[in-house]
Amino acid sequence: MADLIVILSEQALGDGDAQRIVALHDGEELRYHVLVPADTERNLLVDVIDHLSMLELRKALDAVRGREPSDDQARTSASDALEVSLTALRGTGVEADGEVTADDPLPAVQQTIDTLGAREVVVVTRPHAMEDTFHRDWASRARDELGVPVLHVYAGTTFLG
Repeated sequence: MADLIVILSEQALGDGDAQRIVALHDGEELRYHVLVPADTERNLLVDVIDHLSMLELRKALDAVRGREPSDDQARTSASDALEVSLTALRGTGVEADGEVTADDPLPAVQQTIDTLGAREVVVVTRPHAMEDTFHRDWASRARDELGVPVLHVYAGTTFLG
């Protein structure tokens, strides 16, 4: 059976993201398990700072005005992101499955590692000014808690976190 790589992503993987992730282990026979959190509990201050740091003024204003998605919308969005991600990965010729997780995805990542024997975790996020700076982002927490190699990549780019 092929080794497993867990991908924890806060958004849908694009075709380029999938290709870059698969290329990390070119020539190896691997399976991928994608976890996408249904982010139902957002921190208003962190969201506003993240949007402002990326010059996303409209999104920052929407966050202040409370125009965040409902729990059902967040779960639907996560399910859609999961399906798009699986399609992108499968389009590269690899085996991929996945699931939607709770707000804090690290327990689901740990369970996947314990149950399925994953050898590595790839965390895919947008840049987050507060979390990245203070090492409270998923990748930093995963490195501290999981006991397997963790790679942090920024969605849509070749940058590593």
